[in-house]
Amino acid sequence: MKINDLRMIIDEREKKSGIPDLLRAVGVNIELKNLPVGDYIVAPETIVERKSIQDFISSVFDGRLFDQCNRLKEHFEHPIILMEGNVDQIEELTENPLVFYGAISSVVLDFKIPIIPTPNASHTAKLLIAMCTRQENKKGPFLKKIKKSDDLQKQQLSVLCSLPGVGEKLATRMLERFGSPTNTLKASYSELSKIKGMGESRALKIRKMLDAENKLKKKVDQKTLHDI
Repeated sequence: MKINDLRMIIDEREKKSGIPDLLRAVGVNIELKNLPVGDYIVAPETIVERKSIQDFISSVFDGRLFDQCNRLKEHFEHPIILMEGNVDQIEELTENPLVFYGAISSVVLDFKIPIIPTPNASHTAKLLIAMCTRQENKKGPFLKKIKKSDDLQKQQLSVLCSLPGVGEKLATRMLERFGSPTNTLKASYSELSKIKGMGESRALKIRKMLDAENKLKKKVDQKTLHDI
C-alpha cells in the first residue's frame, strides 16, 4: 500500500504534538476529529493512545490510565498504548519507579494491551505509518459511535485499580468496606491490611505510594519561588 493511500483519524488535541503535520507532510491522508477514545485510529479495529512519559505517570496517579484501558478494550479489538519519550525521566518524575513499572505490568498483563516505546515525535509518526499500512485487509468503519462512560461504579473501580497490586476483585472489596474511593484512599495501613486478599505487604505499598510526595510538586514550588 502506498503512503498516499493511507488514511488515519486523529484526535484534535494531538495537533500540538506536531505528529499530524509530520504525517501529512509525507502524504498520509489524515482527518482531525474529537475522539472520545484514543488518539490515532490507524485501522477499523486498531486504535493508539499516545502518552508522553510524564503523562503516563500522571495518568497512573489520577486514575485516568486504567479507565482509558477499559474504554479502549471495550470499543476496539486491537488497542495499543504508545509511550513517547526518554525512559530515564522516570527517576526524575517519581520517587518510586516501581509504581510506573507496576502500572505497565497491569496494562500488559491484566488488560492485554501492548505498550510500545518511541523516543520522540518523529519515530512515533514512523510507527503509526507502519501500523496504518496493515489496514489493507481490515474492513469496517473507522469511526464508531462511542459515548463517554457514565457508569459510576466502573469509574470508581478504575480509580482504585490504579493502586499498586489492586485488581477489580480487590477494588470491589475496598468499595464494599469503605463505601467510596475517597474513603478508601484515606484508609490507614491497618484498615487496608484487614481487607480479604490485601495482605500487609500490599497495604504498605499502597500507603507508601499515596503518601509519597511527588517530585512534580517540588518543581512547581521551586518555580513559584523563582517567580517571586
